[in-house]
Amino acid sequence: MENEFNALEDKLAQLIQVSGKLRAENHQLRQELAHALSDHRQCSDKVESAKTRLEKLLITLPEKQS
Repeated sequence: MENEFNALEDKLAQLIQVSGKLRAENHQLRQELAHALSDHRQCSDKVESAKTRLEKLLITLPEKQS
């Protein structure tokens, strides 16, 4: 019976350790995701800005004459 309790205690300690590691990993992944989303937003904003500038430039170009 004592051996069973010791084995259960060891398994519980391992579970607590793995749970802590997973919690830390999840926290890190959340931070990385937030950073990636922020970068994506910035890139999207830059693309939209470039698109707007190009559209304005296209309007100012003379039309091709045949």
